[in-house]
Amino acid sequence: MRPRPPVKGRGIFSGTGVIVVGLTATLAALVFPVWSYADRSGTTGASVLSDQTVATQYGPLSALDRDFVTRVRLAGLWELPAGQQAEEKGTTAAVRTAGQHLIDGHTFLDERVRDVAAKLGLPLPNQPNAQQQQWLATLNAAQGVDFDREFANILRLAHGKVFTVVAQVRATTQNSLVRALADDANTTVLDHIKVLEATGYVDFGELARDMAATGAPAATNSPVPAVDPGQVVPLAPSVSPTFTLPPAASSPPPSTQP
Repeated sequence: MRPRPPVKGRGIFSGTGVIVVGLTATLAALVFPVWSYADRSGTTGASVLSDQTVATQYGPLSALDRDFVTRVRLAGLWELPAGQQAEEKGTTAAVRTAGQHLIDGHTFLDERVRDVAAKLGLPLPNQPNAQQQQWLATLNAAQGVDFDREFANILRLAHGKVFTVVAQVRATTQNSLVRALADDANTTVLDHIKVLEATGYVDFGELARDMAATGAPAATNSPVPAVDPGQVVPLAPSVSPTFTLPPAASSPPPSTQP
């Protein structure tokens, strides 16, 4: 018996087969970018997507946004007393001028950050962190030209680190309050960098080595805003012996309405 010839229109190259192959290829093209992107755990995009974000009336509030608000408050808690020390102990007019800029800038920023935190329902710290307290102890112990040098280099290093955080927040935040605070922080931090460099004591070689060794500052693990409007967040008193910022007020949580 002679074999039957193939029936036209059947098999993978038939009209139906071509449609199935085309649909399969399209699905694979759609799925592959999503899979490949999600697999890049080290990318900035993946990191941002994994952050906990809450809805507020001012726009989404991400973990990076909350961390930034905390950092602004922490900066003032130690840079204000450091600036006052520079005014009192600085041996040159440039160092004393830098100290005054720190006082003026962080007095302004602290008022701004407390207002933003109150509107977003975010708790704020009332004392510097361990690293900042160590920096203050170093400045407390230094005298004369040694103080000038320590002041310029410690503060310039700290401002260089936070400058990159401000830029990242300003570029990525979807929250209008955080965006405006980032604008103010950017202006203030850049001003402080310039006046610190104008002292003539900044060791740029050592600064570059320190920045390369330490990298970006670690996250402060800022909490998600409280959901209980009646919650009162206990606040520790400031440890600064010479300059005390107003306490961070407890506030209701942000609205979750879109």
